[in-house]
Amino acid sequence: MADMKALDCFPENILIEILSYLNVRELVRNGRVCKRWKRLVKDQRLWRVVDLSTWKGVTSRVLWVLLRQYLGRGLRYLRLRGLLLSARGGAFLSEPWLQTLASKCPRLFRLSLLHTDLRGLPSCSLLPPTLQILELHGCEVPPGFFTQNPPVTSELDHPVVAASNVQNKPPVSSSSSGIAIETLILDNVPSFTNQHLQSLNLWGRLSRLELRDMIRVTASGLRSCAPPGVQALSHLKHLEMDTGSRQQMAALGLGEGWVGLESLGLGGREVSPGLLCLSRLPDLRWLLLRSCRLTEMMVLRSCRMLKELRRLEFWQVEFVIESRRGETEGGAEREEGEREREESSENDPVPNLRRSLATLLPKCNVLFTQCTVTENMD
Repeated sequence: MADMKALDCFPENILIEILSYLNVRELVRNGRVCKRWKRLVKDQRLWRVVDLSTWKGVTSRVLWVLLRQYLGRGLRYLRLRGLLLSARGGAFLSEPWLQTLASKCPRLFRLSLLHTDLRGLPSCSLLPPTLQILELHGCEVPPGFFTQNPPVTSELDHPVVAASNVQNKPPVSSSSSGIAIETLILDNVPSFTNQHLQSLNLWGRLSRLELRDMIRVTASGLRSCAPPGVQALSHLKHLEMDTGSRQQMAALGLGEGWVGLESLGLGGREVSPGLLCLSRLPDLRWLLLRSCRLTEMMVLRSCRMLKELRRLEFWQVEFVIESRRGETEGGAEREEGEREREESSENDPVPNLRRSLATLLPKCNVLFTQCTVTENMD
């Protein structure tokens, strides 16, 4: 009791700062201490970023309790873990809950879903219209999920709902009916196909797309979305593709060019086919290569035509260099190799490559992060 009285002496701003270090479950528990703490816990400064992915006991009932009692206008970023891998299963996100979320949290701009079964939702247009960033990690989606409008149900089946919608629904304009999402991140979504990718052409604000371990996206599907074309993603400025254990080679779809694409990230097995297509991307200004094996010659041949490139990043790249053991002892080549190894560091593991890129692309900044060098003994 003495500790509780001591805490009562602190101003509310200090107490809210202390409570901000607690997770959602701990916040709810602390709200049961007393009336003052219950009021403090409901302060919207504590609910700007809500991460429920570590709370394994979250169900649809818990979501309704949180939405009715705690979530409000302060919410900016919401991260949820679904029941796709849970033995309990069952519905998780429902249309009424999403509609309530949109009305109570008008400032929500980022939603991250982990292991969530979205096949019960006919379209992503049921998500809050204020969303600008949508992340799907290990989720399942229905065939028409990324279309603009959900299927229309018959008014005879739901007369009460239909009548209320007719009375309360405002007139829809072409500018307000579109999806406002600007960034879409898809990570290991097995049901995502080329048809889903092509349906994104209706997203007028989509400028950033990240595809990671998408096993059903092929080179032909990506090629069909390149502008100009009927299904082109004409507003896309940033594209990232990363494939680990599967040999998809979807990056070959960039071979016919992509007008307006300014930044590109390639990882894993998508690096090699993507490097073959870089010469067809004249507008590229930023390039990221990660989690792969490269040689100096591969990088120089691929980047020599990118005159507009301003930033080139290597992240967790293993550079393979030719061994110099077979050269004559005391030769100039051997001395140059020893000097290069002495000059190399963690931030500059391949000094010769940096110097060559500086000559080839003088306006480009080169950055190495967690890269290693391996000598080829063959």
